[in-house]
Amino acid sequence: MARYTGPVCRLCRREGTKLFLKGDRCTSGKCALDRRSTVPGQHGAANKKVREYGMQLREKQKTRRYYGVLEKQFVNYFEEADRKEGMTGENLICLLERRLDNVVYRMGFAASHKEARQLVLHGHFTLNGKKVNIPSLIVKAGDVITVKETSRSSEKFKALAEAAATHTAPKWLDVNAEAFTAKVVALPEREDVDFDFNEQLIVELYSK
Repeated sequence: MARYTGPVCRLCRREGTKLFLKGDRCTSGKCALDRRSTVPGQHGAANKKVREYGMQLREKQKTRRYYGVLEKQFVNYFEEADRKEGMTGENLICLLERRLDNVVYRMGFAASHKEARQLVLHGHFTLNGKKVNIPSLIVKAGDVITVKETSRSSEKFKALAEAAATHTAPKWLDVNAEAFTAKVVALPEREDVDFDFNEQLIVELYSK
């Protein structure tokens, strides 16, 4: 499946907000958005009037890029969220939160969504005791995500476990960094997501 392979800092500059695509670099003085906040491109510094459609499009792109999903995947998530009871926008965000790569990121065992996706693809995690390598897999309440026994001895995962021990996980995850495991104790709710999304703009975009 196609993936964006260009400089990810350009994505943050394009959306005008930190998407935390490069882990610790995003919180350091090396962050490209802090050093150059203009939109990339020849006319990035020009003042442009953003119309309603542009605001809706940018919100959709920001959300899609934050979670690292492609356009077709995002549309499928929206359609599934629209079929569920409740607010479509909130359903969408909570559905994206339940992706396995996002759960690994929320556990603190990855510095970014991209790194979490790579670790899942390489088969370093199990779900309810079974090896999984599908980042888009949707977890359910009661699921247990664990680092594979053979992966725990690597220096990489030892460092990740140390970082996870000081990481603040969302309340819907019960993380035990020493045991390299986490349990989904509840489904995420909209208030559990601290990133600044305006999901109503996304709903308006797809409702045209």
